[in-house]
Amino acid sequence: MTRPGTIAAGLSGAVLTGCQGAQSAFDPAGVEAERVLTLFWIMLAGGTAIWIVVIGVSYYAARGKSGPYSDRSGIRLIVWGGCVFPAVVLAGLLWWGLTMMPELRRAADGPTIAVSAERFWWRVAYAVEGEPGVIRNLPRGGVPSANEIWIPLGKRTEILLSSPDVIHSFWVPPLAGKMDAIPGRVNRLVLEPTRPGVFNGACAEYCGTAHTYMGFRVVVVPEAEFEAYVASQALPAATTDGSGARLFVQNGCAACHTVRGTAADGDVGPDLTHVASRRTIAAGLLPTTVENFAAFIRSAEHIKPGVEMPAFGILPEEEITAIAQWLGKLE
Repeated sequence: MTRPGTIAAGLSGAVLTGCQGAQSAFDPAGVEAERVLTLFWIMLAGGTAIWIVVIGVSYYAARGKSGPYSDRSGIRLIVWGGCVFPAVVLAGLLWWGLTMMPELRRAADGPTIAVSAERFWWRVAYAVEGEPGVIRNLPRGGVPSANEIWIPLGKRTEILLSSPDVIHSFWVPPLAGKMDAIPGRVNRLVLEPTRPGVFNGACAEYCGTAHTYMGFRVVVVPEAEFEAYVASQALPAATTDGSGARLFVQNGCAACHTVRGTAADGDVGPDLTHVASRRTIAAGLLPTTVENFAAFIRSAEHIKPGVEMPAFGILPEEEITAIAQWLGKLE
């Protein structure tokens, strides 16, 4: 394949990432996604109409007889078809897009969730009523989690996006359009799901080596189930004793990760207090199993190139297994 062909194929693959499989933008499950899809079809129809008319006018002009400009016939067709019609259609598309914006910015009536795009994972904090810290000190405060976001069905949930390092982009194609997470800035996105389920999300802005492996899940459940989930996530770890917990602290894991209820209070990596309750680990890369915990501890870089977590393959296998088994109990 030639270089231009390779570039075109890569760009096409990037664009189509959100248009297929379990995260298809053509299968909306949220109010915002439905509006974006409607806008897409309207703009596609308008663009197609302009293309057809302009091609038709160009064909007509090409077949016309040569001669002085004043003697050419069909000048009105060229003016109306090549200038006026495209201008009117584009103005209509602009108007349609602008009328959608106020509705998309409508105030949320559901929970507020702070999401910080890190390298290369997602820090999550659920705002607690009466505790404004999650708003003032994004994303600290509130009920912490990582890489999995629960939201209530039928409620407008406010997502406050930020980043401590580089520009990322938060995208859950079935629920809403993309929104950038920019260092030094807080961007607002509202998700209003229309059906329950688990939806795949991804970083949609190239952010470094492990950009491809920076995924997350959005879990949509009834409001009562959402409230019960957040309450359970606010509790300390289910088990804080045993050799696994001791080895976790002794081998330096506690310097980067927090497990509430233990001596582990690191803030560099994801909060692992309830890591076993999540569907995946490594930012959506692996299913949550004891075996995958062990594999990631043993050689994180081989599983997720670019990850900042060092490999711990030098540890005895029995210690890795003990830590992995303990993590598997943190539900």
